[in-house]
Formats: sequence, C-alpha cells, structure tokens
Amino acid sequence: EGTGAVIETIFENRFMHVYELHRMGAKIQVEGNTAIVTGTETLKGAPVMATDLRASASLVISALVAEGDTLIDRIYHIDRGY
Repeated sequence: EGTGAVIETIFENRFMHVYELHRMGAKIQVEGNTAIVTGTETLKGAPVMATDLRASASLVISALVAEGDTLIDRIYHIDRGY
C-alpha cells in the first residue's frame, strides 16, 4: 500500500534493476534521479537479470516474496559481495 520515493544522488545508473522488477509486477516509475514506488498486492516470479550487487540483493528479496518461480541470471554478483 502507499507510495514512496527513493532519491539517488551519487550514481547515475543506480536504478537499472527497476526494469527487472517490472517483470515481476513491481510498480516503479523512474524520473531522473528519483524512483517512485507504488505498493502492489503481489509480485510474480519471472526470469530476471542482476546488474550489480545491490540489484542482486533486491531481486533475491523480491523473489522470496513473489508467487511462483524466479530465475535470477548473473547471480555471481551476490557471491562477490556477500
């Protein structure tokens, strides 16, 4: 429920993983350096690709709560960082 905003002031491409979360049903709109997140009832499993360490973590957490199976490609980012 609700809407939240995440503002990125350090890295330009921090929100590259948003498009992967869209595949799972996330409602996120990127406007410049701000991601506007609108709550959704459920996420659905989908094939997604990790782009970096933080993206990998967000995809794993999303996959844990999603309905159905999620296949995360390029998960080696997790091995490197955690």
